[in-house]
Amino acid sequence: MTWAGDPDAVARRFSDDLVGLDPDDPEARAFAEHLDRMERVRPMFTVEGELNGVRDFAESANRIGGLQHWAAWLLVVLVLLGTGYVIYGVLEFVLSTYLGG
Repeated sequence: MTWAGDPDAVARRFSDDLVGLDPDDPEARAFAEHLDRMERVRPMFTVEGELNGVRDFAESANRIGGLQHWAAWLLVVLVLLGTGYVIYGVLEFVLSTYLGG
C-alpha cells in the first residue's frame, strides 16, 4: 500500500486498528505499514505472485541491516550461481546433442 498517495488508507488504518495512536508518529506509521504487508492478499502460484514475493524479499532485505542484510545478499548470490550452473548444464546438453558432440 502506498501511504503517501492514499491518505484515506492511513485514516482507515488508524481509525480501525490503531485507535489512539498518532498517525504522524513515524513508529506508528511503520507499524501500520507492517500490518498492511502482513494482511496483503496476493495471488500465489502465478508469475505475478512470485514476482511480488521477490519484491517483498528485496524490500525486507533493504530494511534490515548488519548480518541479516549480508545473509540475504549471500542467499541471492547463491541462488543466482545455482541458476547459472543449471542453465549452463542445460545449454551444454542441448548443444552437444544437436551438434553431434
